[in-house]
Amino acid sequence: MYGERMMDVDTAVRTRRTHKAFQSEPVDRATLLELFELARWAPNHRLTNPWRFRVLGEQTRAELAREAELTAPGSAKKLDRAPTLVVASAKLAGDPSEQREDLLAAAIAAYLVLLGAHARGLAGYWRTLPLLGTPSGRAALAIAADEQPLGLLHLGHPQQAQRVPDRATVDEIATFLD
Repeated sequence: MYGERMMDVDTAVRTRRTHKAFQSEPVDRATLLELFELARWAPNHRLTNPWRFRVLGEQTRAELAREAELTAPGSAKKLDRAPTLVVASAKLAGDPSEQREDLLAAAIAAYLVLLGAHARGLAGYWRTLPLLGTPSGRAALAIAADEQPLGLLHLGHPQQAQRVPDRATVDEIATFLD
């Protein structure tokens, strides 16, 4: 994959969108492994490699859907939007400062998965799901006590193009201090 031509970083960042309509074909294992390989390169100050990814199979997905229905009736339908679901989490250890750094590093790694998926012509979105942090959600996903769930990555082939939303200007978000 390294020798193949992919879109440049600027284009990938500016054109990646949240997709909620996917074709039925799941993302193949080889592509998922490429995306997780890319995620390993997220900045991580103390090199603790805190990011964790769990690809949901049919059984785990069904169990999560059951738990979702118990927590918020009707919410399980959202789990059917994408053919491939990946739980992103952060393994936390050390002092509070290290844990904060690791949580942020894992969030960047999750974004790299989304950005890498987009660069490969896939669609995705990140959904924070309170269920992931509940005892029943953690049990269904085998999330250990020393891990913090970040969200659920929905991945697949896009069913339609997304519009480019308005964004704040650079002048609105950046300040140069003396």
